[in-house]
Amino acid sequence: MDAVQAANSGHPGAPMGMADIAEVLWRDYVRHNPANPRWADRDRFVLSNGHASMLLYSLLHLTGYADFPIEQLRNFRQLGYKTAGHPEYEAGGPIETTTGPLGQGITNAVGMAMAEKMLAAEFNRPGHEIVDHKTWVFLGDGCLMEGISHEACSLAGTLKLGKLICLYDDNDISIDGNVAGWFTDDTAKRFEAYGWHVIAGVDGHDPTAVAAAIDKAVGEAQRPSLICCKTVIGFGSPNKQGSESTHGAPLGADEVAAARAQLGWQAAPFEVPANIAAAWDARERGAAAEGAWNEDFAAYNAEYPELAAEFARRMAGKLPHGWCKHADAAIAEINGEAADIATRKASLRALNAFAPFLPEMAGGSADLTGSNLTKHAASRPISGSDANGNYVWFGVREFGMTAICNGIRLHGGFIPYSGTFLTFSDYSRNALRMAALMKIQNILVFTHDSIGLGEDGPTHQPVEHTASLRLMPNMSVWRPCDAVETAVAWRHALENETGPTSLVLTRQGVPHQARSDEQVAAIARGGYVLIDCDGPPDVLLIATGSEVGLVAGAADALAGEGVKVRVVSMPSTDVFDAQEDDYRESVLPAAVTARVAVEAGVTECWWRFAGPQGRVIGVDRFGESAPAGELFEHYGLTVDHVVAAARDVLGS
Repeated sequence: MDAVQAANSGHPGAPMGMADIAEVLWRDYVRHNPANPRWADRDRFVLSNGHASMLLYSLLHLTGYADFPIEQLRNFRQLGYKTAGHPEYEAGGPIETTTGPLGQGITNAVGMAMAEKMLAAEFNRPGHEIVDHKTWVFLGDGCLMEGISHEACSLAGTLKLGKLICLYDDNDISIDGNVAGWFTDDTAKRFEAYGWHVIAGVDGHDPTAVAAAIDKAVGEAQRPSLICCKTVIGFGSPNKQGSESTHGAPLGADEVAAARAQLGWQAAPFEVPANIAAAWDARERGAAAEGAWNEDFAAYNAEYPELAAEFARRMAGKLPHGWCKHADAAIAEINGEAADIATRKASLRALNAFAPFLPEMAGGSADLTGSNLTKHAASRPISGSDANGNYVWFGVREFGMTAICNGIRLHGGFIPYSGTFLTFSDYSRNALRMAALMKIQNILVFTHDSIGLGEDGPTHQPVEHTASLRLMPNMSVWRPCDAVETAVAWRHALENETGPTSLVLTRQGVPHQARSDEQVAAIARGGYVLIDCDGPPDVLLIATGSEVGLVAGAADALAGEGVKVRVVSMPSTDVFDAQEDDYRESVLPAAVTARVAVEAGVTECWWRFAGPQGRVIGVDRFGESAPAGELFEHYGLTVDHVVAAARDVLGS
C-alpha cells in the first residue's frame, strides 16, 4: 500500500489479496538463497500477474536479497531503481523473468519446468539428485483469459511437469470489474482436461488451508498442479476490498490509514518491526540449503567428474572448449560443398554440423518439423514419460512455443531454438519482444520467407515480417543467401548471448555463391562485398537472401555492357550497422550514390542503404497465389528489372 501510494501509481489489489498465500509459500516452501540468486538448484518463482510487482519486491526485501533494500521499495516505479512497475529480469538478479504481458509468465514457467525435467533426466544418477527443484507460479484471471495460457498449460499436462505448481488468485475481479460478465470458464475442469492435478476451493486467506493444498501439490509427481485460491482483491482495505477500484490505482491516504487500522498494523510506512524482519530473513536457511547441495554436488563430482564438469559448464552458459575451431571447420566444409539448396535445408545442414558438438541445444517446431527442418540427426524427442532428450513436439502453438523457449533459456542449461513459418511470427510477436527486452538468447527459425512460398498465397507470404523484426531493439535478424551464409548465421545465433536471433530462410532453392576465405570471414560482419570490379564501382547492387543470386545475374549483365558493378550481400543489417565506420564505408562508399537495393519484401527499411539517388526493388503489397517463379516475374524481381533500375540510377 505504502509503495503504491508513494509512487502515486501501481496495483495494490493483487499484492494485498495474495499476501497470505505468499507468506505461506515463501516462508515454508520456496527453496532459495538470498546470498546467491543464481544458485543452480534453487526453486524458480514466477509472478505471472506481473502488475502485482510490489508483492514480489516485498518478498525479496523481507527474505534478505541485497538488491532490494527498503530504499528500493520507497522508490517504487522511479527511474534508476530495480522496483519497476512490472518485474524486470536482470542477469544475475533474483527476478526470474520479466512479466507484465499476461499469460507469458506462466508460459515461461512451463519452459523452466521443462528445463528442470530435461536436465534431471540427463544428469541425475542414483543417489545423486543434483537437479531437483520446483517452479512456483502466481497467476490471476487475466493470465488464464489470455490464449497463450491454453497453449502452454495444455503442453505442460502432456509432458507431465510434476514440479510445476501454480497458485491461482481467484478473486473474480479484473480491470473492468467482476469477471462474471466475460469469464465464466470452469477453470478447474479446464485444467483437469489438460491432465493437471487441480486443488479447488482453497481459502486463500487461511494459511492452514493454503499449506495443506501446497502439501498435496508437492506430493503429486506426475502432474503439474493448479491450486485455486479464493481471495479478496485489496484484502484489508475496509471500503475498497473486493472491488476493481483496488486493481490499478493507489488506495488514497485516508483508505491506507483505514486499512492499517483494520489490519492492526502499527508500524510507520516502510518500517518493518525487528521481530517480523527476523522471522522473514531467509539468509541463514538459504545458505544452509545451498551448502547441503554443494556437498551433494561434490560427492557427485567425485563419482561422475565428467558429468559434473559438463553440468557446471552448461549452467554457466559457456560454449564447450574447441567450439571456435569446430565452427570454423564446419563452415569451411559447407563452403566446399558448394550446394545449391534452399536456406531452410541449409539450416538443417548447419544444425547437423553444430548440434552434436553442443548438447545444450534444445529445440522444436510448431507442428512444421518437416517444413522448418529443425529436427537434426542427433535429435531425441522428449515425452511425458521420457525427458532425456533435446527435441520438443510443440504442436500448433507458435506464441506458447516462443515464450516456453524464453523460459528454457532463463532457467539455464540450454540454448533453445524453435521453428515456424515467417508469417506466423506475428502469432509469437510479444514473446519475441520479451526475449529482446530481457536480452536473452533464443534462436527463431523462420522459414518460407517471402512470395517465394508460391501457391499457398498471401496468407502465408510474409512481405512485411522481416522488416518488422529488424525494427525490434536487441533482435538480430539474418536472411542468408545460401548455405554458407546460413551456417554463419547459425554460428552468430549460437554465440549471441545478448539477445534473440531470427533466421529468415527460403523455401525455394538458391544458388551457392563462390567466395574467397576472406569473404567467408566477412559474412560475420553482416554485410560484405560479394562481387567486385576493378577500381571504384559505378553502381552498387545490394541484396539479401534469395535476391542475392538475382543481383549477381544482373551484375553479370551490366558488366557485359562495360558497367563497373559491386554486389553487396547483407544478410544482417543490424550486425552490419554495428561495424566500425571505416568498414561500412569500405563496403558502401559514400561517393557511390548510384545504388539499387533488392529484397522480396517491403522496401521502406532499404532506403537508408540505397540513398536518395538510389532505387529499391521490393514488394509493398500483399502477394498472390501462383508458382514462385511467376510471382517473382509479376512483382518485378527479375534480372532485367534490376538491370533497368541500375541504368536508371546511372542516368543511362
